[in-house]
Amino acid sequence: MSGLISYLAGVSAEKQVAALYAGKGMDIAARRWRGKGGEIDIVARDGARLVFIEVKKSRNHARAAERLSPRQIARLYDAASEYMAAFCDAAVDARFDVALVDGAGRIKIVENALVA
Repeated sequence: MSGLISYLAGVSAEKQVAALYAGKGMDIAARRWRGKGGEIDIVARDGARLVFIEVKKSRNHARAAERLSPRQIARLYDAASEYMAAFCDAAVDARFDVALVDGAGRIKIVENALVA
């Protein structure tokens, strides 16, 4: 049962984060997009820029941040490259944000968190 609870908590956190980005005027292009390289929680468009968003939920923001491993970061880069190859006609500006969600539902956005 705890696996299901964790899954549902993650889905809820992703919905909250997507709503936050949409509230800032960004278009949500994809949620839970899966490619061969991995999954991207949220892809948003901020004008011509793509924003790839990884959502991490835990008891507190620090613990959520600890859950992002180097291996997962590499998979995010692979998935983002695949997404851009599939959906972008030309080179496009992009950034990677990490959205940290704590147990009370507070969201902390770290923009441009994953720099290659």
